[in-house]
Amino acid sequence: MLLQQIINGIIIGSVYALTAMGATLIYGIMRILDIANAGAYVVGAYIGYYIYITTGNLPLAFILSMGLTGTIGVLVHKCLYGPILAKPHILPIIPLITSVGLFTLTGDLVRLICGAGTKAYNAELGFGAVHLGNNIVIAPEWILILVLTAVLFLILWFILNKTTLGLAWKATAEAPEIARAVGINTNSATALSYIIGYGFAAAAGIMVGILYNSITPALGETPSYKMLAIIVLGGLGNPVGTVIAGLFVGLSETLISVYIGSFIPKDSIAFIVLVLILLIKPSGLVSKKLS
Repeated sequence: MLLQQIINGIIIGSVYALTAMGATLIYGIMRILDIANAGAYVVGAYIGYYIYITTGNLPLAFILSMGLTGTIGVLVHKCLYGPILAKPHILPIIPLITSVGLFTLTGDLVRLICGAGTKAYNAELGFGAVHLGNNIVIAPEWILILVLTAVLFLILWFILNKTTLGLAWKATAEAPEIARAVGINTNSATALSYIIGYGFAAAAGIMVGILYNSITPALGETPSYKMLAIIVLGGLGNPVGTVIAGLFVGLSETLISVYIGSFIPKDSIAFIVLVLILLIKPSGLVSKKLS
């Protein structure tokens, strides 16, 4: 029973980590808490849904949804955040308020265009559940989430640590003026961070749609605030910390809900964990940036 709940928590935590990863990357480079990343989660889920029901090809749905949603992220940066941040002496709260407004607008647009009702993926994964002993079952949807999340995290780690793009991201995050002075195109580096950040959110949205076999325009409401808790808990702007924090929150939610009881609302557990950890370690679980 305990092992089954740990597996459940890891699955949920993987989705949380992937949802927050894009926003973490954007914060690490631009110092913007981009709540609209949760809107990308919704948009990506719907784009993936329509591509899948049209083609019946799930890998294609993932790839095209991530690409199209990432392109939307570039447009958001170019048309919205870029001009705002270019203003002299801009208050840090202005981009945050802008992102909240964009997230709200995104949900309303999805509701108007796609309808307010629930849509079911009914995804055919082509493989079955894995049974470990008599009582432990790993559903095919869980296997998909674990494998895809691991692959995407490895890709991001490789980009950050083994490519010139990762070096450009780190330089832009540390000192954008100096990065521009030595010839780094910080605008391109930032745009690429939005492609990956919004693309990751799209993948997370599709995985949640497959996991629960349903998507609605309100799909991003809970992830929008849990994402903030995970970003802060993981050490602002730290992708590795975000992975650790996402798994930690997923495990905490699952184990507390099962073994302590339902008198604690499940969706509040992320913030209870956040407060307790920050009282002990104010810098978060991992304080190093963009690693």
